Amino acid sequence: MQNQDMPYRVMQKGNCTCTFYLKDCVAGLKENIEEKSVDVVVTSPPYNIGIGYKSYNDSLPREKYLAWMEEVGLAVRQALADDGSFFLNLGNKPKDQWIAWDVASALRKHFVLQNVIHWVKSIAISKSDAGNYPNVAGDIAVGHFKPIVSNRFLNDCHEYIFHFTKQGARRLDKLAVGIPYQDKTNIGRWKAAKEDRRDRGNTWFIPYETIKSKSERPHPATFPAKLPEMCIKLHGGAKLVADPFTGIGSTALAASRLEVPFVGFEIDREYLDAAIARL
Repeated sequence: MQNQDMPYRVMQKGNCTCTFYLKDCVAGLKENIEEKSVDVVVTSPPYNIGIGYKSYNDSLPREKYLAWMEEVGLAVRQALADDGSFFLNLGNKPKDQWIAWDVASALRKHFVLQNVIHWVKSIAISKSDAGNYPNVAGDIAVGHFKPIVSNRFLNDCHEYIFHFTKQGARRLDKLAVGIPYQDKTNIGRWKAAKEDRRDRGNTWFIPYETIKSKSERPHPATFPAKLPEMCIKLHGGAKLVADPFTGIGSTALAASRLEVPFVGFEIDREYLDAAIARL
């Protein structure tokens, strides 16, 4: 029997340590993490849309689900540094477009919603709309597109990343995830434009990594590692990153790439083993 007070696995990756617990995240955040010690939390909890997880019922009554998410938020707040960032990835389903915003509302009395980032998974841009941009030669349709067979609902091509902080005053390293200027004459012409890099804004196109078989992605709902990597970079100066819903370890992988220590919690042993193997 695994002692849940002890780490399930500790891995040394370069200059950082990744610690994994086979444990419920609410208990883990309270019992295994020192208060106000985490700089960045990046996570994607169950959306309560009926996903077939191995160890969790994803079809709770809405009130029960929101009460649980508020409990998770309170545990995150206890572990989060006063100037820390809590990046919460959530999506909806076609028949229920309020899920993500209901969760955000449940956390409203405990956090300030400092930014709302749109994770764009698929996008279509026509050449006529793009205009005379030199690098756009024709119509563009890129990203992960899973069609919805419906004459009522549009295909869902994005999800939310809610950036919560305690006071709404976290100074961000926006250029760490910035993009080059299209018009290079802006460099030096604007006082803030001292290099060929500008604020990316709150729309992030992040496609899924290509896989050859479903066995490469054994978790039914995960985000690409680039998403938490960008969140960690945006926060800037993180010394400890946590993920209450580790899954197959996308946030752990991102933290290890950036050489930032990581701690994560997961209730499903199979997913946790996949995360460790992936790392």
